[in-house]
Amino acid sequence: MTTYQDAVAVEATIAEQAWGEAFGRAMRAVAGCFARREARATAAELVAGLLLEVDSRNCWTLAQVLGHPGPHRLQHLLSRARFDHERARQEIACLVIDELAGQSVVLVADETGDAKSSTDCVGAGRQYSGAIGGVGLCQVAVHLAAVTATTKVIIDRALYLPADWAADEERREVAGVPEEIAFATKPQQALAMVTDALAAGLKARCFAGDEVYCGRELRRGIRALGLGYTVGIAATYQVTDGTGCRWEARKMINKVRPGQWMRRQTGHGTKGTREYDWAWLDVRPDDALDENRNEKEAGTSVLVARRHRYTGEVSYFRCWAPGDVSLGTLVEVICRRWRIEETFQLAKGFTGLDQAQVTCWNSWMRWSLFALIAAAVLALTAAAVHDAAEDEPALVPLSCPELIRLLRALVLPPPVRDREHVLHWTAWRRHHQAVATACHQQRHHRHDQP
Repeated sequence: MTTYQDAVAVEATIAEQAWGEAFGRAMRAVAGCFARREARATAAELVAGLLLEVDSRNCWTLAQVLGHPGPHRLQHLLSRARFDHERARQEIACLVIDELAGQSVVLVADETGDAKSSTDCVGAGRQYSGAIGGVGLCQVAVHLAAVTATTKVIIDRALYLPADWAADEERREVAGVPEEIAFATKPQQALAMVTDALAAGLKARCFAGDEVYCGRELRRGIRALGLGYTVGIAATYQVTDGTGCRWEARKMINKVRPGQWMRRQTGHGTKGTREYDWAWLDVRPDDALDENRNEKEAGTSVLVARRHRYTGEVSYFRCWAPGDVSLGTLVEVICRRWRIEETFQLAKGFTGLDQAQVTCWNSWMRWSLFALIAAAVLALTAAAVHDAAEDEPALVPLSCPELIRLLRALVLPPPVRDREHVLHWTAWRRHHQAVATACHQQRHHRHDQP
């Protein structure tokens, strides 16, 4: 074999061992959250099954490739099994926190949506989601990721209930929404998750978010937790300069002289390094915990602008740090925010985060939990391979999609696709659909009677 083929073989061996260790730790972490060992075993099957090569991921398709005679075990796990899914989420978060100990962590909040066909799904309504390209019928959930220089893992999520949904007692009861769940804005949900993460022992230095998370209430809450922040803002967002004058961000940045823009690398791609021009200006903080504190004691408050080298398009960020900070440090934090998009792509593409065909609260919480456990184990495995394997100039770094291909070939159970099993499932699906059709027709017939 060539040198780079040897390197791939070494990486495969490391990945095989790292996956077994990470998967085992994750399953042991949540073992005490199940009342019965059968449910615990089914959960382990589900987490591994989410990474198998299937066209779509739901209880039917996963039950088939896992060799189950029907989807009932998976459906029972998601909806009725005695399982403390909130405690399980906390245990997985603690596992990730332990793995990231000693690293520089940035907490990143962002939301993503899943298109739905009915408002019967918990939290579904006409609302904006960038994932569906605008306003449409969808579910939206806020996620919190812990991002380091080499690792990115989603550690928490919160389903967003629109105000009309949260106030509709009948729909809440049908969907099984707990009584203690009240309406909360996305920034409020993000702040609650950051608070929980820090209480669990996570040592983070900064929070990052887009324009959704630039509100004063959230920024003040982040400061109260002892963190700095970098949040995206609109071009028309108003800031106050040192003299007390208020400016729109796009006009404030005109104060930057041509020679004050600094070119910084923001990442590496297949076509080379990505570079933008950056500038910053001091602005007065508007979110001080104590309004009587002077500006020197309030830390570093700046407006940061990023300009595209060729198009000239400018993006704006409001930033605050508890002490002195360099522009390079702020640029690094701002760039880490983009990595949560990579975690969404991974979780949606390979662990079925957006493919849950469920309608109730418990089912949604559990499906999203198992999808995030699978994604977390995958991310920790990738980090272990990255740390242990030596760099090979003839190879690009091992990506998560390439890692999944290795795991499917070497570690994960092969999908069950023998003739007898396939015929059994074909018969089961067609019979189930026939019964459902007959029930729907009978129901419509009764409603048509005078």
